[in-house]
Amino acid sequence: MSTFAFRAVDVAGMPSRGELDAADKKHVAEQLRDRGLIVLDVTEKKAATNIEDFFNRFRGVSMRELAVMSRQFATLVASGMPMLRTLTTIEDQTEDDQIKEAISSIRSDVEAGSSLAAAMERQPNVFDKLYRAMVRSGEGSGRLEEALDRVAFQIEKLDALRRQVRSAMLYPTFVLVFAMLVLVATVAFVVPVFVGIFKDITAENPGESSALPLPTQITVNVSHAVTHAWYIIIPVLVAIGVGFVQWKKTERGHMQWDKIKLKIPFKVGDVVHKVALARWSRTFSGAIASGVPILQAIQVTGETSGNTVVEAAMEDVYASVKGGGTIAAPIEQNPVFPPMVGHMVSVGEDTGQLEHMLGKIADFYEDEVDAKVKALTSLIEPLMICFVGGIVGFIVISMYLPIFSLYDKIR
Repeated sequence: MSTFAFRAVDVAGMPSRGELDAADKKHVAEQLRDRGLIVLDVTEKKAATNIEDFFNRFRGVSMRELAVMSRQFATLVASGMPMLRTLTTIEDQTEDDQIKEAISSIRSDVEAGSSLAAAMERQPNVFDKLYRAMVRSGEGSGRLEEALDRVAFQIEKLDALRRQVRSAMLYPTFVLVFAMLVLVATVAFVVPVFVGIFKDITAENPGESSALPLPTQITVNVSHAVTHAWYIIIPVLVAIGVGFVQWKKTERGHMQWDKIKLKIPFKVGDVVHKVALARWSRTFSGAIASGVPILQAIQVTGETSGNTVVEAAMEDVYASVKGGGTIAAPIEQNPVFPPMVGHMVSVGEDTGQLEHMLGKIADFYEDEVDAKVKALTSLIEPLMICFVGGIVGFIVISMYLPIFSLYDKIR
């Protein structure tokens, strides 16, 4: 038995697609004709290789593709196109394999009588809790196109924020990695040449002391470790990396790492903090604007904030609102939120413009991230040059110290 993907239409011209298990294409066509469908195309699905399965585990959904899909979805729904045809059109136009597969499953569920929100609940790897909550609210209120439009706007803003930070850090990261590779190559291939020269000089001058200056001895020991103990160093580094990743996956490790990120010096922690605030306010604003119930909006915003410190703060907000309190009170008391955020949220609650105020907070911190990232980039580059230059200078000086010492003795 093999799995076949098919495309067909019914007598009314409504498209249909899906998968069937059969011995060959002929049996698939017979099953489709028995259903009263006109077969357009049948293709056998090839099983993914083990390598493909391995890499697919770590490949996330493209936020840009998700935003494009959401914008197209909103446009088609607003045009009055039937839902099944809308989903089929989106499936044909989407290039991302994960999104295409998710839309295909959603279309099958909707075709079987499921609601759109319920079908999306079965695709948590593509549609997060906020996305599903906003779609459920829009579907329930009859304003699905508005909900999808807000979702697309939300994802576009978050994607732009992430790309802004990544692009700013790309050049310093590339330079640092290249510089470290050059340093490793120097220690592994250049330093041993000098070590051989030192041995030859010591052998030709038995009366001279064979002791090397401390900086030279340090460099020689590092070179010896790189060239002779690499089979120990590499597994240790890999083990440290794997251990760190596994530690971050634990609840306690994740929270501790998020706290550490907020305190990283040289303005890095400040950028992380402002990115978290921008994402939090943009998410909260979008959830409220889409009509998500306030308690659910608070809970979902915390879970999708991307920082466990902010998530813990939203738990206090949830408890306050559930007990009849305000949103602003716990925000004003929590140090993770600057005073301005608490004041603006309070004003938004009092005037009934919480969505608008949260949007203003998001705009402000997105601009702040832009300015801080530029400042951080201009700070990191000279620090990186000084760091790499200092190491190179140390290696060069340490290699020439014995030669200078020998020259002084010859004089």
